[in-house]
Amino acid sequence: MPTSRQATRKCRALRREFSQTQIGIVTFMLNRNSAARVNSCCQCTSFALRALAVIAGLLLTASVSAFDGPKTEASTLRLQRALTRLAAEARPGMLGVTVLDLDAGTAVRVNADRAYPMMSVFKPSVAATVLAKIDAESISLDQTVTVARKDVEDGAAVPSIGAHFTGERMTFTVRRLLAAAISESDNTAADALVRLVGGPRVVTAFLRAHGIDGMRVDLDEAGVSRIFQQTEHGASIAPHETAQQESARYRRGYAAYLNDPRNRTTPDAAADFLKKLWQGRLLSPGSTRRLLDLMYGQTIPARLRNGLPPGVRFADKCGTSYSLGDETAAYNDIGIITWPDGHTVIVAAFLTASHADKKHRDALFAQIAREVSQRSK
Repeated sequence: MPTSRQATRKCRALRREFSQTQIGIVTFMLNRNSAARVNSCCQCTSFALRALAVIAGLLLTASVSAFDGPKTEASTLRLQRALTRLAAEARPGMLGVTVLDLDAGTAVRVNADRAYPMMSVFKPSVAATVLAKIDAESISLDQTVTVARKDVEDGAAVPSIGAHFTGERMTFTVRRLLAAAISESDNTAADALVRLVGGPRVVTAFLRAHGIDGMRVDLDEAGVSRIFQQTEHGASIAPHETAQQESARYRRGYAAYLNDPRNRTTPDAAADFLKKLWQGRLLSPGSTRRLLDLMYGQTIPARLRNGLPPGVRFADKCGTSYSLGDETAAYNDIGIITWPDGHTVIVAAFLTASHADKKHRDALFAQIAREVSQRSK
């Protein structure tokens, strides 16, 4: 009969085998009593250990193939290997990806527990906070918000509120600001919504109230810009700044942004936000549909979208920083893929400190989507 030490080694080997899948299925199968029995097996006979391994293996296989189609544990492991390879190819940049198959109940994760700069990926959480207040009837879609010239921020995926601003003040409905912030990624609209709800901390409080712990919103777009511009805490740009001084200031701002912990999320947290949105756990049914429709309406830029097969729907939000030299601080896309049969997969992909040019960054995100699509159907 094996010794206690031998049984312990076998137990550890079994646990390593499960952990290598990196899909967390064991936690779905075993409750605390089951875990206690695992520990008991390690201390007792190898017979019980082998029996548990057989049962767990069968359950593991069933859980990754329990939906329409030939999905198997092997395809999930192939996706894990493919995304790990893409992350290696992205170096010296850091690529983090979380993929949740809502039908199979599986997750594939690569560098997914570290925090990445969000840029415009924070905007759906702002919109969700606004819509939650609409659900609570504290504000309304047709309520008007006045934006002053001093609050206009550069930046949008397509020419929007900021680009078309005239005069010293303009008034917009909340409905219009939501569409501009999400579908058009307008920074001026996003900041107006942040002010409307009471500031960034209110957005983070909304996330925490719904169990989303790895995403934090500390700044609006103006605040992020001040980091890059090096104008935080009352600092100003010298009136006669030379080109050399400007370049040095931008380098300092870029380094400061890469090292700043604010406005960050893990891919896991971003995927959790999308999962709870999709499942109706954040907002009323009407507000859930509204936010998803606004995300369906974002078609520029196209990153993951470029690698998806025809016929699927994709509700997503991208985030992009500027590049300094050959380095890009943030290049992101998070979204919900839905096939015509209702099969749904969530992808949250973040790339930071990348030295690839735009063509190669776009090719990377398209390949992530292709790998996910090929392994999911």
